[in-house]
Amino acid sequence: MTGPGAFDRRGGSDCDRHRAAGSPQCEAAGQERVGPDGPIGLDTLVRLQRRRPAPDATRRLPMPDGMTAPLGCDAVAVPDRLGPLVVPRLPRLGCVYADGSRWWWIVPADSDYALPWPSPAQYAPGALVTGTARLIHRPEGPAPYTPPIPLYLALCRVTGTTPDWSSAVSA
Repeated sequence: MTGPGAFDRRGGSDCDRHRAAGSPQCEAAGQERVGPDGPIGLDTLVRLQRRRPAPDATRRLPMPDGMTAPLGCDAVAVPDRLGPLVVPRLPRLGCVYADGSRWWWIVPADSDYALPWPSPAQYAPGALVTGTARLIHRPEGPAPYTPPIPLYLALCRVTGTTPDWSSAVSA
């Protein structure tokens, strides 16, 4: 790409060089001054990006040793005040994690397909969560899953939500 505003391999733009030479070419081409010294160059943008605080990094909930997830792995979270209300309503518990504000259940991948989880539940594809969660329940056997339909119904029950079975599933 050539012309006003084009970047070269050295990281600066043609406008940077024109301004350094005292040429009004970029202003004439509609380029706008960004700061007191003109447009921000690529080198400056890279430095600014590196200084920017990183957003909360997401991490996959760790599987306990000896457990496998052959059906893939997603997670469902609820506020920690609801966790103890859900547990007795489940026929089987899989891996359950807590991070201080939420409880997380491991469910098979795509357990949200045609199933809107009730609020305030949070569905995390890939079991990717922010922060650090610790394992608070490990099931017997090699599978980490809590059955998603009983979990869904238990969450509906404790949140006072009517189950939404209206979404048709097509083959």
